Amino acid sequence: MKFIVSSSYLLKQLQVLGSVINNSNTLPILDNFLFELDNNSLKVSASDLETTMTASLEIDSSSTGSVALPAKLLLETLKTFPEQPLTFTVEDNNTVEISSNSGKYALAFAPGDEFPKSVALEDPSSTLVPADVLSTAINKTIFAAGNDDLRPVMSGVFFQFSPQSLIFVATDAHKLVKYARTDVVATEVADFIMPKKPLNILKGILGATDVEVKIEYNDSNATFTLENYILTCRLIDGKYPNYDAVIPKENPNKLIINRVQFLNSVRRVAIFANKTTHQIRLKIAGTELNISAEDIDYSNKADERLTCDYQGDDIQIGFNSRFLTEMLTNLTSDEIQLEMSMPNRAGILTPIDGLDEGETVTMLVMPVMLNS
Repeated sequence: MKFIVSSSYLLKQLQVLGSVINNSNTLPILDNFLFELDNNSLKVSASDLETTMTASLEIDSSSTGSVALPAKLLLETLKTFPEQPLTFTVEDNNTVEISSNSGKYALAFAPGDEFPKSVALEDPSSTLVPADVLSTAINKTIFAAGNDDLRPVMSGVFFQFSPQSLIFVATDAHKLVKYARTDVVATEVADFIMPKKPLNILKGILGATDVEVKIEYNDSNATFTLENYILTCRLIDGKYPNYDAVIPKENPNKLIINRVQFLNSVRRVAIFANKTTHQIRLKIAGTELNISAEDIDYSNKADERLTCDYQGDDIQIGFNSRFLTEMLTNLTSDEIQLEMSMPNRAGILTPIDGLDEGETVTMLVMPVMLNS
């Protein structure tokens, strides 16, 4: 078994696959990349049992076979090479020899058939989604997903597909983001919960491509196919909470303000907030928005005034500044709208401009109780 491949091309593909591998694996074989050679086509895979990713590479070869090579050692070696062809040869003494312009390097390998096989989806449904739409959907929602092991369904992003729209939702019970598209639809109704790790890996490769991603899914697994990558992952088992029920429908108090100005103010004032609650107070009356924070333990306080466009009753409401900052940073519009009903009901953030036709983003942030 022998093949020739460009060093930088191989490194680029392996760095993407490397993000699948865990730092500590229960099975030692999972510390390896699986190389499967079939003449001019090379498939390289990485897995952590939950997520498996494969890249297809074009190389120069006339042999077939499979070996598992140590991922960390291979990546560290490839990073040091300038662009050049490398020759990989499987030797009789259970090593793979890599020949470069300047030297030879031998790596011990494991037999390829010890590597766990990727799951083949039985009877999947499938949907085509443009890469930029999927990339935006992941970026807009993933930050709001929870990290609570006791509530695994909330630690992923909920995909809800129908012939009317595609909806992506993430929540950790303090904040919620719903990203919807009516310009891209599925042929049938389906929903599933995607874990964060495979979504973060996808996020890394979607930004650099403009192809359509084929998403196939059944009750337990999903596969994403794009260009030369195939990613298969196990879905989070469980029923997603009814997110529509927590979005307040009647919100008579509407505040419209410049997003960057509001964000900068919140960031500044938050420096003076209590370090455990991160609480800031919004006091809105007429066209004036007053943002304040106080840390009584250290006698620190801050107070800023902004002009805004406001319709509704005078209101005082408290928010966790970290959640508000995350949401405002994640939006890209020039102006945003904050809708509120009462100081103990969630506030709804929506962008006013900068959206595509058929695209909506709804962000919900729970208030914190103010000490009067």
